[in-house]
Amino acid sequence: MAIRQLPPNLVNRIAAGEVVERPASVVKELIENAIDAGARRIEVATAGGGLRLTRVADDGSGMDRSDLALAVERHATSKLAGDDLTSIMTLGFRGEALPSIGAVSRLSIASRAAGAGDAYEIAVDASRKSKLKPSALSAGTRVEVRDLFYATPARLKFMKSERVENAAIAEMVKRLALARPDIAFALTTEERTAFRLESCPPGLLEHGLARLGRILGPDFIKDALPVRAERGNVSLEGFAGLPTLHRPNGLQLHLVVNGRPVRDKLLAGTVRAAYGDLLPQGRYPMLALFLSLPPDEVDVNVHPAKTELRFRDPNGVRSLIIGALRETLGAAGHRATASLSQATLGRMALSSGRGPTPARFGAHALGLSERAQAPLSPLAEPSADTRGSIAEDSARGAYPLGAARAQINDTFIIAATEDALVIVDQHAAHERLVYERLKRTFANGGISRQILLIPEVVDLDGAAAASLCAAAADLERLGLVVEPFGPASVLVREVPSLLGTCDVKGLLADLAAELAETEDEGETRLLAGRLDHVLSTMACHGSVRAGRRLNPEEMNALLRDMESTPFTGQCNHGRPTHIELKLADIEKLFSRR
Repeated sequence: MAIRQLPPNLVNRIAAGEVVERPASVVKELIENAIDAGARRIEVATAGGGLRLTRVADDGSGMDRSDLALAVERHATSKLAGDDLTSIMTLGFRGEALPSIGAVSRLSIASRAAGAGDAYEIAVDASRKSKLKPSALSAGTRVEVRDLFYATPARLKFMKSERVENAAIAEMVKRLALARPDIAFALTTEERTAFRLESCPPGLLEHGLARLGRILGPDFIKDALPVRAERGNVSLEGFAGLPTLHRPNGLQLHLVVNGRPVRDKLLAGTVRAAYGDLLPQGRYPMLALFLSLPPDEVDVNVHPAKTELRFRDPNGVRSLIIGALRETLGAAGHRATASLSQATLGRMALSSGRGPTPARFGAHALGLSERAQAPLSPLAEPSADTRGSIAEDSARGAYPLGAARAQINDTFIIAATEDALVIVDQHAAHERLVYERLKRTFANGGISRQILLIPEVVDLDGAAAASLCAAAADLERLGLVVEPFGPASVLVREVPSLLGTCDVKGLLADLAAELAETEDEGETRLLAGRLDHVLSTMACHGSVRAGRRLNPEEMNALLRDMESTPFTGQCNHGRPTHIELKLADIEKLFSRR
């Protein structure tokens, strides 16, 4: 077949496939144009999931008649003063969006340049341009896209339901609104206002949290930690949610680079690495981070969607983000997500029917086992109590986690502060404490070991024993000395001192499983990335177990250690270590308020 030059209208439709995937893509391109035009207010209206109508109006600088005529031509843009692609400060720069949209829809643009006396309008119908004509518009630009993909009906078969397309549009508008809290946004769907966001004053950390909370939800406002860091000409600021505020996917992980919302794999992986073992497996944090750096330090010309980036110094950017997040999360100490308390109170209310009773409060709210749900005996006779403790009254007011009052079911410590009850999972809390001590002592030169008076022989399967013996040198650095003892057994001579008396057999079985996973990933040694997993496994076996009765001094000592140790709001597996119930909320449940 002979080679032929494709006609312009077909070229435009092919190009549109890269830029215009669905109605949300149209919304993205039009809002970015409005932002680049200096808009302070942007209003979006849709009908039919954006397929029947998408309208974006702004109060930006607008266009005069000559610029308006060029705006719908391919690769015509006002955003590149020269030919330098290394210094891009605008969201758009390719000059592809409007002609691509006009190639597959009925497009009309009305605009009035700032200070001009007249407004003009141009229409494009499946790449066919109309002549300019006067328009009634007071300021800015109004773009209307009707009958999207009518010129390429095959694309319509791939569209989702109207509800799904509306949801995608709303998510897109929220992402762009989050990236620019200084701009007011409104979204109207089928004559109904989906949301309206007013602009916030300058100063993200000082004034931006309420605006972010309108997008990310009220839980984020309660549990967001301010982040600020700077290194050279790169700066970072924003808010990071507590580790216990997590979601099943990464949709609430918002990263903004020079005002551009991105879905960059390097940045997303960096955030996950910073949270590390603070999150449950398969869960994602909630955060909004804003990275600023010189435009020649980042390449945005990677993909037509402009959501992927390349950094000149990726390691420097990664180090800055990880350092800032780890410092922020560490400073949060034992703090846990406030929404956990509300969820607990909600379950208490639901389980009580018309209203909670003391019996229901004890069994359901504290999560006691079935045997503990006999009539009030577990609460009348706690596992251990602190009556007579000298330090109780002073600790109640002087410490964030208060004074230990009782131990329930040999598992939960009940503490009281001036205005709340605190329920602590003793195993989860002590597990994190031991883990942090192990990491700290390892980083400071090695973990001290204690020699077993009688070396313990642990029987395993042949593969597990072989894995442990192959990693003996690395395990010794972690305070565990093992050696082969037959084809399927291991002899344990020394264990980390911090673990005290622990279940050595269970520890080795879990460590063997960790090593097997490492080998499956192609590693032959315990590299640095796996050490935390091994230390976490050790900590789990060396911590206070559920079912162990503690005396008042032990309970209060655990509370004080939690207050002075970073990351104790969650255990090594990301589960919360404690829940705080405000006395005022409890009184409401009992109709005392």
